[in-house]
Amino acid sequence: MKTGLKTALLTTLVLGIAEGLIPALLIKNGLAGWPPALNLFSVLGVFFIMLGLPIQIWVAWAFVKFGKGTPAPFDPPRDFVATGLFRFVRNPMYFGALCVLTGWVLLTRSMWMLAYAAFLITALHLFTVLVEEPQLRKRFGKPYEEYCQQLPRWIPRFK
Repeated sequence: MKTGLKTALLTTLVLGIAEGLIPALLIKNGLAGWPPALNLFSVLGVFFIMLGLPIQIWVAWAFVKFGKGTPAPFDPPRDFVATGLFRFVRNPMYFGALCVLTGWVLLTRSMWMLAYAAFLITALHLFTVLVEEPQLRKRFGKPYEEYCQQLPRWIPRFK
């Protein structure tokens, strides 16, 4: 299967479940408020969701175009990607996820959604620190080390 198609399917599946299906199930089961009231929280929630989704889509595309691989740990990019959004933060895909999850929390104003978002963000952090970064250090060596010293892991820094 072509790398682009694999990436599109995988990204749709993972984001669809983590950022679509699970929040929808929380809403459906009455654990998150719906429909949202039109207020500053809901407007900010929509803003964060609309910010995070394109970021994640761009990163998936960048892994195919520049990295010659996919965002999946079992089929990672073969080339080191440090262009585009990767110039501002080491993990723009996860930053995008943080935006979407923050959006859901603001939109629904639900403690259950907050707990889910906190769980998922904690899991992503642990995966990044314990699995992903050691693998990247091993695969890309000094260029990756220098990259880590220049950019923050989670919150973008604009120079």
